[in-house]
Amino acid sequence: MLRYAIVAALLAAVVAATPSLAISKKDKEETCRVGADAQNLQGPDRAKFMKNCMANRDDPRGPASAPAAPPKQ
Repeated sequence: MLRYAIVAALLAAVVAATPSLAISKKDKEETCRVGADAQNLQGPDRAKFMKNCMANRDDPRGPASAPAAPPKQ
């Protein structure tokens, strides 16, 4: 019985810790603004971050590259 209580408590903690998805443009903008504030961005860096964040292009790794060609034999 204790095992079930522990699993339930862990599940509740995980669900509470997961970020919620922004439903509207206003929600998304607020989420992006918090991200920019957390990184202390100002000026052009903040504008670039906000633009990329609103377009869901905030991946710091950049665009995916083409797959490597197989080695020649």
